[in-house]
Amino acid sequence: MSVGSLVSLFQSSAQNCSVFVFEHLFRVGVFIFKFAIYKTAAMESIFFLGEQCPELGSIHILPKLAGSESLPFFLVQLGKGEKTLFAYRPCRASVLRIKFPNFEVCLDGSPPAYHWDKGFGAGMNNWLVHIEGGGWCNNITTCLSRKNTRLGSSKQMAKEIAFSGIMSKYRMFNPDFYNWNRIKVRYCDGSSFTGDVVAVNPATNLHFRGARVWLAVIEDLLSKGMKSAKNAILSGCSAGGLTSILHCDSFRALLPIGAKVKCLSDAGYFINTKDVSGAQHIEAFFSEMVATHGSSKHLPSSCTSKLRAGFVSASIMCFFPQYMAQQIRTPIFLVNAAYDSWQIKNILAPGVSDPHGYWHSCKLNIKNCSPSQITAMQAFRRQFLKALSALGPSSSRGLFIESCFAHCQTETQETWFSSDSPLLSRTTIARAVGNWFYDRSPFQKIDCPYPCNPTCHNRVFDTKEHPDL
Repeated sequence: MSVGSLVSLFQSSAQNCSVFVFEHLFRVGVFIFKFAIYKTAAMESIFFLGEQCPELGSIHILPKLAGSESLPFFLVQLGKGEKTLFAYRPCRASVLRIKFPNFEVCLDGSPPAYHWDKGFGAGMNNWLVHIEGGGWCNNITTCLSRKNTRLGSSKQMAKEIAFSGIMSKYRMFNPDFYNWNRIKVRYCDGSSFTGDVVAVNPATNLHFRGARVWLAVIEDLLSKGMKSAKNAILSGCSAGGLTSILHCDSFRALLPIGAKVKCLSDAGYFINTKDVSGAQHIEAFFSEMVATHGSSKHLPSSCTSKLRAGFVSASIMCFFPQYMAQQIRTPIFLVNAAYDSWQIKNILAPGVSDPHGYWHSCKLNIKNCSPSQITAMQAFRRQFLKALSALGPSSSRGLFIESCFAHCQTETQETWFSSDSPLLSRTTIARAVGNWFYDRSPFQKIDCPYPCNPTCHNRVFDTKEHPDL
């Protein structure tokens, strides 16, 4: 198969792609190649190998036997001898034998992935890059537990997912961003895309390469047309919401100078405060996470350079938005519940601080909370607002801080934009964000204390789905 026919195969098939698994540039001697894997709607694997610099050698497709499977290998001949670069398994793309120091991979070594619903009409040059959430892994044990799940491996990810809320392509459900290019970046590194450890322990085969994945995905999107963006938003939910805070300015720096670029964090403003036992549980957790993933060098230098040495650790503190978000130069909108259900469960009352399960019922449903627990949660809200005030005033910032027991609201249609969505000043999250992005009107609203807002969609958890609560 010639290079030309491969290019033709790529161009004809890429139009129907539901998942772009990965594209990577790599060097073999003086040659630089582009390697891309695509999944079509029919779940066929399409490969493209194209030259980036000198003339490419001949390409051969040879069947080889591996176990009971016949695998077609692409071999590139460079002068004398042949180099095996990558292989293909039916209905699943697996990168093999590529051992380059900058290779960007998930925890298990599989290539990262994203879903893309292309923009149309007036939104063709507008881009919404939304980062999936999913917590973090803070040590070898917890990273191994997610290594073979969708949060650690692209092999375990669904090939197609539904887009709703801010990701919806229907104007009636997503009035301002429905016709944009909407991308959901799958989360498979466990560090909010900050990790960077070159060495891989063969005993665990864990790869801590989140920061490299982040840059590779954004560069890939730039090559797909985002380099011509007129409008762009980096958004995310939970750990993805924290990603949108940590990488907000770097996202802005990679986009065209003339583009309008802003960031949106949904449930990503995690605060550093004590748990109900008086321990600094979340600080210790993030400290282990930063050390495990080697995240220090990829946290915003605008923060790490300002925090004094000896303040526990600048790299740990700069993982908390309250210490670093003030330095963000790009406009950002924060959507957060003051009684964020994840933070109540994991920062205020983590299991280790509640060995007798006193908080168990309360964490399932805020209506089950005792008066003393509500008092503790009101104190948490005050700590949250204090951490928020550390950002200082900014006319370019947006705030939608309602008094709900909720977590991640922009991707859910009911909370993003519907007839009974949560309201602040009679405004839905969708309208508030849209008006702010397009500079129609600013929005900085903080709700009164629970239970003052009757429009809240308070979370109710099922013990069967959340046995850890």
